[in-house]
Amino acid sequence: MSAKVLLLPGDGIGPEVMREAARVIDWFKQHRGFDCVLTQRNVGGAAIDADGVPLSDAVLAEAKAADAVMLGAVGGPKWDKVAYDHRPEAGLLRLRKEMDLFANLRPAIVFDELVDASTLKPEVVKGLDLMIVRELTAGVYFGTPRGIEVLPNGERRGVNTHSYTTSEIHRVAAVAFELARVRKKKVLSAEKGNVMDAGRLWREEVTALHTEKYSDVELSHMYADALAMQLLRAPKNYDVIVTDNLFGDILSDEAAMLTGSIGMLPSASLGPVQANGKRAAMYEPVHGSAPDIAGQDKANPLATILSVAMMLRYSFNRTADADHLERAVRKTLAAGYRTGDIARTGEKVVGCTAMGDAVLHALKARS
Repeated sequence: MSAKVLLLPGDGIGPEVMREAARVIDWFKQHRGFDCVLTQRNVGGAAIDADGVPLSDAVLAEAKAADAVMLGAVGGPKWDKVAYDHRPEAGLLRLRKEMDLFANLRPAIVFDELVDASTLKPEVVKGLDLMIVRELTAGVYFGTPRGIEVLPNGERRGVNTHSYTTSEIHRVAAVAFELARVRKKKVLSAEKGNVMDAGRLWREEVTALHTEKYSDVELSHMYADALAMQLLRAPKNYDVIVTDNLFGDILSDEAAMLTGSIGMLPSASLGPVQANGKRAAMYEPVHGSAPDIAGQDKANPLATILSVAMMLRYSFNRTADADHLERAVRKTLAAGYRTGDIARTGEKVVGCTAMGDAVLHALKARS
């Protein structure tokens, strides 16, 4: 049967970058035998406009039934005044929670052609290839109690609860250890166990799982704030980093800028492996909706296109196709194609569509 891929372009530049991703997927359908059916639906602000909610029950059901979901981006100032629990981002959080997408894989790779785009010295970032595994469905973003309350003295207090269980820690740590086994067999676990009980539990449980099942992998620990500093000092010291939802959000954005632009980073959010061998999965660029350039053909589609490569690799076991696409992106960069976010002074800047054209040309040249 044909694979079912659900496209959720979302808001801002989401539709533009998703259009280029769909063109790439179609190329693999036409030239590499990737048998799939693409369906497109609304999420985020677009869904609020169309359906009155950031994620309808019908679209959620389609996402759960799909073999893979591709997400563009959500949010923008147009929806700043909607109720907090109906904001565009609520649709994204609901997808993650309802699909149980607990493991977020965020690679940070510095392409040789873009080493000078980083604000760090070339010798610090050249050759960087690390993977951050972020727990995605627990922690402070989902813990209860939560909310804003008025105290007896009239002050307001905001409350968010940071909590983790053994099983929540073990399953995301297992993903990190399994990835490490096919990389450099090194995992760094990051938390704040010196001041947070949930962080202390995190360190203890990651250590226990390592002892029980993954002693062949080197495990080290670091406080998240110290790691934030070390990522700027010596990022190539690390390979696979596993951390919780909040710190993973922050550290992966920091790692994005090591590469020169957040517009270059893809991500994969994976659920548990089911009895039939399948797992829910959603693929998206790390960047946001960038409403300031939406509709102007200025967006960088490469993070979304590289998310297609992750989809081919992790959802469909098409490793050769994923490698083929990643090589095509490298060839495109080597040929001098740059969108505004990755261009240096004097380099020619192309738009979103032209960058997609260049990747398709590189794919054909290698077929």
